[in-house]
Amino acid sequence: MGTTGERLRERIDLYERLMRLDKPIGILLLLWPTLWGLWLSALGRPDWLVVWIFVLGTVLMRSAGCVINDLADRNFDPHVARTRDRPLAAGRVSVREALLLFAALVGCAFVLVLPLRSWLMVGLCAAALFLAASYPFTKRFLAIPQAYLGVAFGFGIPLAYAAQLGRVPAEAWWLLLANVCWAIAYDTEYAMVDRADDLKIGIRTSAITFGRADVAVVMLCYALALGLIGVIGQQSGLGAWFYGGLAVAAGIAGYHYTLIRERDPQRCFKAFRHNNWLGASVFAGIALDYLATGGING
Repeated sequence: MGTTGERLRERIDLYERLMRLDKPIGILLLLWPTLWGLWLSALGRPDWLVVWIFVLGTVLMRSAGCVINDLADRNFDPHVARTRDRPLAAGRVSVREALLLFAALVGCAFVLVLPLRSWLMVGLCAAALFLAASYPFTKRFLAIPQAYLGVAFGFGIPLAYAAQLGRVPAEAWWLLLANVCWAIAYDTEYAMVDRADDLKIGIRTSAITFGRADVAVVMLCYALALGLIGVIGQQSGLGAWFYGGLAVAAGIAGYHYTLIRERDPQRCFKAFRHNNWLGASVFAGIALDYLATGGING
């Protein structure tokens, strides 16, 4: 038996693992499209209070999403090599503890948006919560649950426009569609890692649905995502820095083809994790272009 302090540190470590704070790639994949939306909606000059609210909200909601995901998959995860040691799957955290942690995270996220004082934001936050909580269950019946994930992971985009403009223009929904395409690409790479295990336990994923066309579809989705972002940038009056960032992102997507074409699980997982740099490149192009022009484009 350890001391009270040691037991407390052990619980905190388990909760951190349940929230995947030790694996920040999910936070980054959620954050980058949110930052795209914040910078585009504010023409490169976002309100910094809003930026901090969204950054913290991203961490909280991604953490809450991981908790509810593991609750939904607690009977599946023990049968998948990559997930069998997760705290819920291994029985080291109880369902009650996970539910309380989920409620606490969602409560903190709700408090964060109160300074924005907008009924539109409240409604959109409720929709975002529904998407985050329901996504794990879509793997039971949707052939491409990654598309649903793209909506959930990209919902910071309409939220960003609502926070900055008090409305959600068509541009925000097109940017959300671009994020859906990007999410299908990177999460198919992720699903390619677990394809054998998922087939055994009956989970549906895009990697299973696409079959031998998986690599081609991933590359097509990258092309669609970057193409949509390019059109949005062109209509917003962005210039050379933006297109430079987009070119870097396209080069990264091409590099991912070399990683996934043989369908080796480890290389597919490397490609998935590498998407952080693709999202960062797009954001850097947007931010630098506005910075270079004084944030007055559009």
